[in-house]
Amino acid sequence: MTEMLLKYFREQQKQAETERIYNTQCPYCSMQCKMQLVEQTHVKRKTYKTIGRDNPTSQGRLCIKGMNAHQHPLHKDRIQYPLLKVNGEFVKISWREALDYIKEHVTEIQEKNGADALGVYGSASITNEEAYLLGKFARVALKTKYIDYNGRLCMSAAASAASKTFGMDRGFTNSLQEIPFTECIMLAGTNIAECQPTIMPYFEKAKENGAFIIAIDPRETGTTKIADLHLKLKPGSDAALANGILKVIIEENYLDERFLQERVNGFEEVMQYVASLEFSVIEEITGVPLEKMYQAARMFGQRETGMIFTARGVEQQTDGSAAVQNFLNILLSVGKIGKPRCGYGAITGQGNGQGAREHGQKADQLPGYRSIENHEHRMYIADVWNIEEKDLPRKGVSAYEMIEKIHDGEIKGLFLVCSNPTVSNPNANFVKKAFEKLEFLVVADMFESETAKLANLILPASSYLEDEGTMTNVEGRVTLREASFPRRGEIKHDWEILCEIAKVLGKEEYFSFSSAEEIFNELRIASKGGIADYSGITYERLRAEKGILWPCRSLTDKGTERLFETRFAHSDGKAMMVPVSNQAIVPKAKITKKYPLYLTTGRVVSHYLTGVQTRKSASLSARNFESFMEIHPSTAKKYEISNEELVQIESSYGRIVVRSKFSEGIRPDTVFVPFHWADSQNVNNLVSEKLDPACKMPGFKVSAVNISPSVKRSSY
Repeated sequence: MTEMLLKYFREQQKQAETERIYNTQCPYCSMQCKMQLVEQTHVKRKTYKTIGRDNPTSQGRLCIKGMNAHQHPLHKDRIQYPLLKVNGEFVKISWREALDYIKEHVTEIQEKNGADALGVYGSASITNEEAYLLGKFARVALKTKYIDYNGRLCMSAAASAASKTFGMDRGFTNSLQEIPFTECIMLAGTNIAECQPTIMPYFEKAKENGAFIIAIDPRETGTTKIADLHLKLKPGSDAALANGILKVIIEENYLDERFLQERVNGFEEVMQYVASLEFSVIEEITGVPLEKMYQAARMFGQRETGMIFTARGVEQQTDGSAAVQNFLNILLSVGKIGKPRCGYGAITGQGNGQGAREHGQKADQLPGYRSIENHEHRMYIADVWNIEEKDLPRKGVSAYEMIEKIHDGEIKGLFLVCSNPTVSNPNANFVKKAFEKLEFLVVADMFESETAKLANLILPASSYLEDEGTMTNVEGRVTLREASFPRRGEIKHDWEILCEIAKVLGKEEYFSFSSAEEIFNELRIASKGGIADYSGITYERLRAEKGILWPCRSLTDKGTERLFETRFAHSDGKAMMVPVSNQAIVPKAKITKKYPLYLTTGRVVSHYLTGVQTRKSASLSARNFESFMEIHPSTAKKYEISNEELVQIESSYGRIVVRSKFSEGIRPDTVFVPFHWADSQNVNNLVSEKLDPACKMPGFKVSAVNISPSVKRSSY
């Protein structure tokens, strides 16, 4: 009888269970892995799990972040209603009240101070449609020149360098599928094992196939472990190291002279400058032995095919743009570009780091990678938007420079979308003080981030599970993110929020969109004829073809898998080489008696950006629940620091307290701290506000600090 009852109850339970599957893609890194959320409804509860889907980029793989991505949009702290700050506390209000509040304050600020008293701070994690619409919103609805985005802190150096060298910037010049078959790979300042884990198999397969891998990093990481040669340079010396490798290539004549003659300008000037450099000086600057520079140059020069990849380690410096250009000089000198299994890749950090910078969020850009200062480009976009060219604002300033203008009182109100700048920017103490001066701050986000807590009004934004749209991944492959998970409360998509604000500001005719696809179809027109031409891409094609590499100029165009096969994007069809100094124009932090150690920063595999989303995931937060300082044991002994002890780190900009973590794999003159934590653990409190003059990238990767035990020990 008991067995019969158990069987009956099992049958009842089985019948009560239902399963729903939601197609989507990961909201985190630039791989944009395709995946599915599986929702199972049981008798008394629901359970969720995320599984990978096959796709051309990650081929069904997921990392630990992707597998647990669903935990943050389902979190109990998710903002579901507009929240207005009243007497220092947030209270729930209606959307009608929120929109009226925005209209009142926008009108008042601009009538008193002009259109440019308002700014817009965007994101490299939103969809292409929303990035496009945000640029249009700033320039048409608000008529302000002040718009920039958090991708300025991520990809601006690589984008600037590629544009100057090649005439255009797409993350990869080739598709990922070529990596396993190249013969020599240079990984400069990139820890893909933790930052983009699902790309690692491409490099592991290349190694299996006999590729020689060179890693350039001040510390040993999961990525350097696959390398045949690790160049453990001093933080900030990447440009000089590239000059050393280039000098060997020239002196030992690994040059592709025909390629240089036919397809490159500027090589003679580079050769003359490099000839004037002394190897002994480069050794001193970089800390890399000359024999290792020779080995790197010989392997990269002698192998028939080769690729170079850079990331934040090279780029987040006050000469990041020049440093990347110098690695591109190496690539051009040996002719390894525009050919099978030869090329360059900028390992994008944020999910839509590529697409978000192509269609109008950057201070100086219009959709399609057009220039806001180019009259022809302005005329074209003004026509698409049905406005007068004279009414289109001119260029503004970079993200950090906008914050300086907030601090100085020039910008009095700000619209902030999907970003946390009081934590992510350099000189973070200053940034917080600037935001506290704003008369009017509206934040669209999913959670009360450290920046959102300073807002007058928070608007509830949708997540990757709910918000359909296109993203452009690390390769430059445009993908369609399906999203059909039901929204809770009164959550709205970012594009809906922008359209509703535009409506109350009297600009409805320019923002009368009813779907993401409708916005994308206008984006296609706006990008047509530009460098980043999406005009041949449609939602229908993206569903059928699983992504298309831009440029794609017509409905019959299959997209562009390999760039620069016959010509570069400069008007004469040639690439441009320029000499790069060993020393940055903007001086970097130097270690001194007071600040005797280098500090560099980066990521850990379980967290993303400022951690607002990943710290809402119990599975991810449990892996790294606090920040830490990686330090060599010999250095720790010198400063009387024990393993796993609380340590104070101080620079001329601020101080933080984190826990020590011994590592034999880091340089003795360097400490490393990840940047996913806020407040007293926010490493950006220690970072200088100095910017790369070419691209306005902050110098996150090089600071000078001192360290000491956080708690003074008893003397007996």
